[in-house]
Amino acid sequence: MSAAEQIERIAHARHVARVASELLISIRANEDSRDGGSGVLGDERASALRAEGDQRAHVLIAEAIRERFPDDVLLSEEAADDARRLTAERVWIVDPLDGTREFGERDAGGRWRDDFAVHLALWERGLGLTIGVVALPAHGLIFGSDAPPTLPPASLGPLRIAASRTRPPSVVAHLEASGGATLVPMGSAGVKVMAVLRGDADAYVHAGGQYQWDSAAPVAVALSAGLCATRLDGSPLEYNVPELHLPDLLVCHPDRATELRARLRAAGVPAGDGAPASAAESAG
Repeated sequence: MSAAEQIERIAHARHVARVASELLISIRANEDSRDGGSGVLGDERASALRAEGDQRAHVLIAEAIRERFPDDVLLSEEAADDARRLTAERVWIVDPLDGTREFGERDAGGRWRDDFAVHLALWERGLGLTIGVVALPAHGLIFGSDAPPTLPPASLGPLRIAASRTRPPSVVAHLEASGGATLVPMGSAGVKVMAVLRGDADAYVHAGGQYQWDSAAPVAVALSAGLCATRLDGSPLEYNVPELHLPDLLVCHPDRATELRARLRAAGVPAGDGAPASAAESAG
């Protein structure tokens, strides 16, 4: 793919992520109109809201990609796996609404949760992940691998680890219990990785299993910014492989990677060769 084609694709990915973000916010606004701003959202209505967000964002993104780049293949959480992706030259790996649970929730004060995201990544044969765009609709922010923000300095003190607020992995709980880390609970893999990118956390550790679309775009953005992104044992992350499931993930500030890996080994996580994988290796 030429440089001009690369620029065209990431510009389009940013545009699509912005439009999908606006759609998701409008769906919430319609819900506010429906309930009169009461802040009350029953289980049935919350489930319907999540389903609407997932499906409408998927349709918008899928149509935008297929219309502009008809030869590219799409792998989306909200569509059946397309076997053509395994022989395609370019595959978009998309999560139209990452953090579906959070999208349909309000906090104790009746305010909508803000920890959900939109993911678009492009995988290219022989290169791995070459484009990543993560939008945080509730914050009006879009992060892209073409222009990642400068990493803030590494923090001091216990590691701040972004983790699932509903099902943190046992290894993370072990790190907290040992006194070497504090948990920063939040939803959405994209939100967690962007928290590391922005300096609100030092690392994101996940061991409960995810799918390729959960992490492809956040990992592409993280690697472009200089963060470490690998499997827990230090081995490379692989995308557009036959198995959709990814067992675990580690994203962290490079200056705290050695410390975190040592603590993971002490917690019983098998070690790799001890060397953080390069961006190209980790984005396979």
